[in-house]
Amino acid sequence: MKAVVVYESLWGNTAAIARAIAEGIGPQAQVLSTREATAEAIAGAGLIVAGAPLHAFGLPRESRRSTIQVDPAKGPAPDLSIPTLHAWLEALPAGQGLVAAFETRFKGSPGGATGGILRRLERKGYRRIAKGQRFFIKGTYGPLREGEIERARQWGAELAKVL
Repeated sequence: MKAVVVYESLWGNTAAIARAIAEGIGPQAQVLSTREATAEAIAGAGLIVAGAPLHAFGLPRESRRSTIQVDPAKGPAPDLSIPTLHAWLEALPAGQGLVAAFETRFKGSPGGATGGILRRLERKGYRRIAKGQRFFIKGTYGPLREGEIERARQWGAELAKVL
């Protein structure tokens, strides 16, 4: 079964988690940024796993991206060149496949992105197969906490078993 892991990543942490999830799912899994995950690229996918960083207590939106401070003294510049996962979900055609969601965040941060991701996917006709997963970073920009890559691989393997 074709599986696609779609992500939005500002500082590379979410992209790293997406790659690990795909490794856990197996060789049939593709990893695509929101720019790469066109309708043609995801066509025929039996599983879509979508993820984004937690931003402003929820799923990142274009309107909120303007609030991201780009201060090299405080951390690396974010990658704002790819569409938000929110925009990608809005443009996603209706479907019938299976879905799961993940987010990256720092521990203790209020809010969440996975609920919004899953609700939008379910409104499009997709069926949730797992509870949303949270993967943790150190500080505001990362890096990922120790063990999170392996935990993402394991979650990917659990998703594959459901398939």
